[in-house]
Amino acid sequence: MTSWVPEACTLPTVEQPLRIAEFDALFADALIGLSRQEPGRVRLVLHQTVEERARELAQRETGCCSFFSFTFHGDEQGRLLMDISAPAEYIAVVEALAVRAEATRTAS
Repeated sequence: MTSWVPEACTLPTVEQPLRIAEFDALFADALIGLSRQEPGRVRLVLHQTVEERARELAQRETGCCSFFSFTFHGDEQGRLLMDISAPAEYIAVVEALAVRAEATRTAS
């Protein structure tokens, strides 16, 4: 379950499954699509209605995994684009998160 949580994460181990569940819920509730922009960078296309929730989750995630970078903007269809990136040494973490997002979306 915690395969994409790197050792560099400072979130207490006991809290990690809860954070993963929050990401899973976001993916299940709002993920429209996903694209890999380049190694270490993924774009999630979300329903605009979850912007506050997604921003708050991203802010908390960068608090414990400071290597993550999250940026947000809207597109011409009124959807929320959430770009997630990390430095080269964490490319596998971004890819694992993308795989989990796709799996969660497919399962819902």
